[in-house]
Amino acid sequence: MTPAERSVILNTSYGHFLSHFNMLVFPAVVLPLSVRLGIPLAETLQISLWMYMLLGLTALPWGWAADRWGAIRLMRIYYMGAGLSGLAAAWWIDEPLALTLALAGIGFFSGIYHPAGLGLISKTIRRLSFALGINGMFGNLGMALAPLLAGLVNWMWSPRAVYIMLGSLNLVGVLLVRKVEGSESETNGNGEEQRTGWRLAFAVLLVAMMLGGVAYRGSTVIIPAYFELKLQAIFQLLSGLLGGGVSRNLVATMITSIIFLVGMLGMYTGGRAAEKYDPRYCYLVFHAITVPAAVLIAYLSETTLIVMVFIYFFFLLGMQPVENTLLANMTPRRFHHTAFGAKFILTFGVGALAVRMIGAIEKGYGIEPVFLALAGFSALLVLTVLVLIGVTGSRSA
Repeated sequence: MTPAERSVILNTSYGHFLSHFNMLVFPAVVLPLSVRLGIPLAETLQISLWMYMLLGLTALPWGWAADRWGAIRLMRIYYMGAGLSGLAAAWWIDEPLALTLALAGIGFFSGIYHPAGLGLISKTIRRLSFALGINGMFGNLGMALAPLLAGLVNWMWSPRAVYIMLGSLNLVGVLLVRKVEGSESETNGNGEEQRTGWRLAFAVLLVAMMLGGVAYRGSTVIIPAYFELKLQAIFQLLSGLLGGGVSRNLVATMITSIIFLVGMLGMYTGGRAAEKYDPRYCYLVFHAITVPAAVLIAYLSETTLIVMVFIYFFFLLGMQPVENTLLANMTPRRFHHTAFGAKFILTFGVGALAVRMIGAIEKGYGIEPVFLALAGFSALLVLTVLVLIGVTGSRSA
């Protein structure tokens, strides 16, 4: 990469790290919050609904704004808005309604990153799939450190301290973001500006990404609590080894963090695979593997559960640079910010409905059937990818 390309990656990677960190702090403290607020788990989950909804619903207008006014300006707004909202969540941690509004603010401003940051990468980096893989690794790092740091801070202090940490990390971004001169007017050299017949393929890809958003949001929201309930023997073993000074929540969040770190390897693998092979078939294979993995997660526990969750998230997260490569290659360059905005209004906005879905399933049937439902969405996604391959014909996307 050139120095300018490396600068773009460095400046967007911190934003990607925080965009996922912001969203995955809540699942790590959902059970402690439920106890603190004195309400059931299903009701506590609903406090986060508007945070996840606004993360996606704002993506399209943020993308439209980035195409017109530039990504760097919006990144500064992102850090400031999410930082102040995080501090507000800490202030109102014991007030469910006010906490809901503060979390909604975190989602609203965090919605800036993906259309602004990924659009900037797609316009400026020549090795697009590789760059998206590297950038995706930082997103996974945010996913990994969010439950780990949130679990540790909650264990040492309280959920209020967790959101003070979140707000502070976002405000640091205001100091770090800087403009890369000329970056938003350069080309990534992929020669796709004149691509024709892209609208139908893009529409099919949007359906696939929407289904993937349900699988992603549903699994990431529920997995810390799922571990907390399903790893009883492992908890007892660790409790005995460490003298009983460790909580179930801390064990669950630490294992979740390790799994998301493995997801970083999945991101790198997906980025390299999309460089070497047709990304449409990489997309198909990665999603196809998640279907049986999700089914098995519903029936396993303890060590075998952890192994299967490793496999599930390796491919569920690893497909993201593949998906973003497809999106960039199927749409004209001048619409890249808006195209990524359209993606995330579906994957994060519609995907946020998974929060309500898993709350209803958990309340009515228990926590295990949640993964059977997610397997069903992934199976529909695989069928949609087959349609995508059909409508694009012999042309490699």
